[in-house]
Amino acid sequence: MANSAEEQQPPNTQKSKKKGVTLDTFYGAKIPNTEDLEEETPTNVPKPSKRNGNSPQALEEFKLEIIKKMEAFWQEKWEIMQKELSNLKDQNMQMQKQLEASKNRSDQTEKENQSLKVRIRQLEDNDLAKEQELIKQSQKTKELEDNIQYLTDKVTDLENRGRRDNLRSIGLPEKPEINSNLDDIIHDIIKENCPEILEQGGNTGIERVHRTPSTLNPQKTTPRNVIAKFQSFQAKEKILQEARKRQFRYKGTPIRVTQDLAISTLNDCKAWNMIFRKSRELGLQPRISYPSKLTIYFQGKVWAFNKIQDFQVFVKKRPELCGKFDIQTQSARET
Repeated sequence: MANSAEEQQPPNTQKSKKKGVTLDTFYGAKIPNTEDLEEETPTNVPKPSKRNGNSPQALEEFKLEIIKKMEAFWQEKWEIMQKELSNLKDQNMQMQKQLEASKNRSDQTEKENQSLKVRIRQLEDNDLAKEQELIKQSQKTKELEDNIQYLTDKVTDLENRGRRDNLRSIGLPEKPEINSNLDDIIHDIIKENCPEILEQGGNTGIERVHRTPSTLNPQKTTPRNVIAKFQSFQAKEKILQEARKRQFRYKGTPIRVTQDLAISTLNDCKAWNMIFRKSRELGLQPRISYPSKLTIYFQGKVWAFNKIQDFQVFVKKRPELCGKFDIQTQSARET
């Protein structure tokens, strides 16, 4: 009886120390392996045996249950994969759209770039054409300026030659009795300052005499110049040479007699005034020759200068003259 009771008691649940790979670790589902299930099966569950008629049926049901769980697991995995595949398709479509949009923008940018290149090329061609046209225009302008300067010099020279028989008297008082009888006044000036010309029988015939400008400016305090045109160029030159030697006077009033020249030539001559006076103080024997050339005598040689800039360069190279001419004041007066 004791043995039969012991045989009828259910055995305790026992676990195997050796565990295999489970479905939970392989598929991520909480499905144990069949070997573990068999090992963890409690002892009260009847083991399949020939004496227990229900064991094969229970094993079959267990297998079906395992198959259902595996089908559910794979179905869930399949749905997840379908969703991921759908998301990948959507992302792929979006990327294709973005690529198409990017390609369209790239094509549009390329077209704009080509258009800009064409426009830049056209502008460069236009600029080159304009530059060539400007060069031609500048050359024409330079030629015109040279021609104008040549014609101006020619007209000035012709005007000076037309005045070659004239003398300009500066400082003659502005009085009615003098203005009404200028011919006799000029004759008296010659008689008072260079009578030897009259004694030698020189022809001092005067063709005409007038003041310049013709109208009197009441705001101007200095008297107007007197222009006298002589019939003989030789007589005019003799009087001019005497006027260069000494100061002419009219009844005690100092006057200055110079050659009558064009206004531009007179201005060019006036530009040498300060240099002329300083050169005379230094004993350089300066002279203003026609039309406006300065000549000096220095170190046994005669030096001629057509422009003040040439004289400045000459002075800078000579220590004896450097610093004695106030070139800056001269330039300031010219401007």
